[in-house]
Amino acid sequence: MFFEGLGTFLVVIIILVIVLAIVSSCVRIVPQARALVVERLGGYLGTYGVGLHILVPFIDRVARKVDLREQVEDFPPQPVITKDNVTMMIDTVVFYYITDPKLYAYGVERPLQAIENLTATTLRNIIGDLELDETLTSRETINAKMQESLDIATDPWGIKVTRVELKNIMPPAAIQEAMEKQMKAERERRESILRAEGEKKSMILVAEGHKESAVLNAQAEKEAAILRAEAEREKKIKEAEGQAEAIRTVQMAQADGIRFIKEAGADNAVLQLKSLEAFAAAANGKATKIIIPSEIQGIAGLVKSIAEVAGTEKAETPEK
Repeated sequence: MFFEGLGTFLVVIIILVIVLAIVSSCVRIVPQARALVVERLGGYLGTYGVGLHILVPFIDRVARKVDLREQVEDFPPQPVITKDNVTMMIDTVVFYYITDPKLYAYGVERPLQAIENLTATTLRNIIGDLELDETLTSRETINAKMQESLDIATDPWGIKVTRVELKNIMPPAAIQEAMEKQMKAERERRESILRAEGEKKSMILVAEGHKESAVLNAQAEKEAAILRAEAEREKKIKEAEGQAEAIRTVQMAQADGIRFIKEAGADNAVLQLKSLEAFAAAANGKATKIIIPSEIQGIAGLVKSIAEVAGTEKAETPEK
């Protein structure tokens, strides 16, 4: 009895485990940015989005799990030939995301392989119309053309190509060496140009400095000459003013003397004597010839006689 009860209990446990396994296999929880393509009896049933879903046991099945996030595929280098018959290796990076899980599941058998082959053929078609130099300098154009072509081709597969990038462009070793030599020569040429421009600017600056120095020196000399001329002019003005003041003082003194003599009632002889003194003062010891009027000459003789008499009297005075 004990063994019969134990066997029954084990059978029940096994049945419960099987039931739980079946129930758990029928319950699907879809996380964010995921989708399930479900089939019923081999036919498309629907696309299950985020949330809890129950499948009918033995009838429904998940045909494909789809990741709706943007994905990146780095494809290996592909040999391409340019318009000028240069073979190079180019590898590409494709960014895409799935827009329709149903088309992605049933549109193409191996989507990634299809995208890779499509990328290689599109790249060969675009590079075949370009020369080597254009290929190396037209990355943006090539990327845009490839993205447009791949996006149109993958649309029936439920795939949206957002961006295509040329990762590496590897020309042959000989061409790469020639390009390096060309770049070296170009850099040396630019260096020579920059050095020549620097020397030119330096010479220009030096010449401008000399010019400015010469201008400043000329201005300084001009200002110094002006100051010297102004000083000389001031000196002459001062001398002229001094001479004028001296003459004015002498004239005022003479005028005062004449006025004094006139007020004292002097006769013509005295006046003529004063005129003679004025002539002597005017000569100032520098004149070699003075023309004296006839009326003053008589006075001069009189003065000489008076001087002789005065001299004689002075000589006789000590004898007394």
